Amino acid sequence: VRKAKVRIQAIDKQGNPLSNATITIQQQQNKPGFPIGCAINKNILTNTPYQKWFTSRFTVTTFEDEMKWYSTEVSPGHEDYTSADALLSFAKQHNIAVRGHNVLWDDPKYQPGWLYSLSPAELSNAVHKRIVSVISRYKGQLIAWDVVNENLHFSFFESKLGDQATPNFYRLAHAVDWSVPLFLNEYNTIEDSRDGAATPAKYLQKLRQIQGLTRNAKMGVGLESHFGTPNLAYMRASLDTLGATGLPIWLTELDVLSGPNQFEARVITGLDHFDFYHFEGQAKYLEQILMEAYSHPKVDGIVIWAAWKPQGCYRMCLTDNNFNNLATGNVVDN
Repeated sequence: VRKAKVRIQAIDKQGNPLSNATITIQQQQNKPGFPIGCAINKNILTNTPYQKWFTSRFTVTTFEDEMKWYSTEVSPGHEDYTSADALLSFAKQHNIAVRGHNVLWDDPKYQPGWLYSLSPAELSNAVHKRIVSVISRYKGQLIAWDVVNENLHFSFFESKLGDQATPNFYRLAHAVDWSVPLFLNEYNTIEDSRDGAATPAKYLQKLRQIQGLTRNAKMGVGLESHFGTPNLAYMRASLDTLGATGLPIWLTELDVLSGPNQFEARVITGLDHFDFYHFEGQAKYLEQILMEAYSHPKVDGIVIWAAWKPQGCYRMCLTDNNFNNLATGNVVDN
């Protein structure tokens, strides 16, 4: 698992070997060299314990909602990047890299409300403005962009703008910032073999369609990784298939819904009093997935989808409300 044998020889000033020497090794870097991170949201900006817990562990992050279109342009023509800018500034202060998430989301449920009434021509203009605005604003400041989210499961933009909509989005994104890797972000490509919409073959087919119009763009494979019970053999085979492209692979939103022998959580006052054993099964699955991903030579980074909120995380938390590790948090630390 990304390990190599190291041979250490103790010698004196003349270069002669020392027998029975005592050798001490001190780790100089607390954070991992391999990019591993966790999503955050604006709650971290005003919560010092959250900041200390987060910055001591992670080298990369994704903003849970703050860069999404429905967050930055609630009404047409009135953009507000205040929260996204503040989070980016926070990340820079702590030398934490940021993945941009996301430019467009193909699920019709997650659009700015004013988008639904637009004509195709008006929608095309709005999308063009959105791509240029958000990518130019953060040009040179991000390590990646999820340009289109969940494009294999949904087709909000394609249904209104045509089959070539997605490749054209990527072509424009590349024109605005040619240096940033552009990812297609999708779920169930490695999580669930039963989901025929997002198989590795379907993913590669869409990727080739995009590359047909953006031949010089830096592309990447974004795998959301919202797991239930992991099928590690399927996960490994899928990573092998996707890795054959030679493109960087990231697990972009890793979490686990539950675990073996899962208990009902007893939750009192938000997340303040979790039953610790509730998360042991969840942690077991998380550890298996992390090890499988980390050991795969084509996986370049992992972001865990566990942005903290007082009322709970999306599907999986790493800490309680006092920022004491849960079993899942211990897995990440270890």
